[in-house]
Amino acid sequence: MSYRIQGLDAQLFRHLFGQSDAALAAQGVVRVRADAKPGFPCRITLEDAEPGETLLLLNHTDHAVATPYRNSYAIYVRENPGDAAALADSLPPVLQGRPIALRGYDSAGMLRGAMLKIGDVEAGIEELFARSEIAYIHAHNAAYGCFAARIERG
Repeated sequence: MSYRIQGLDAQLFRHLFGQSDAALAAQGVVRVRADAKPGFPCRITLEDAEPGETLLLLNHTDHAVATPYRNSYAIYVRENPGDAAALADSLPPVLQGRPIALRGYDSAGMLRGAMLKIGDVEAGIEELFARSEIAYIHAHNAAYGCFAARIERG
C-alpha cells in the first residue's frame, strides 16, 4: 500500500516567528526551548528538535471538518523550520518509537476506523487503507493526544 506524509506548511505559522514572548502570549502561543530529544516533535519537519532549539507551542486545528470529529490541540513547530517534510512510503522520525493512535476518516471527515500502534505503524496504515472507505489517516501521539501527521494514499 502506497502512502504519503507531508509536514505542515511553515507559511501557516510564519507570522508568529520572531515575535516577542509577550506578543505570542497574547495569542495563546508559548515559546519553548527543547531540553531533550526526543520530546519536542516539530509538525513541519516531522523530526524532534535538538536540545537548545526554540519551538512554538500553539493550538492548531488539524481536522477542520464540519463533523463532530473536528479537532484542534497543542502542537510544536520549530521557529526556523526550513522546508516541510515530504515522504512517500516512509515514516518520519515523529512516528517512530512512540505509541501512535491512527484515526481513519472517510472523504466527508467521519471517523471510520482507529487503532493504537506501539511500533509497526506502517502495518496500521496498511490495515486502515485496505478499507475502501478510508480516505486519509491522522496520526496522533497516543500519550499526549497531539496531532502528529496526516497520511494520505500514495
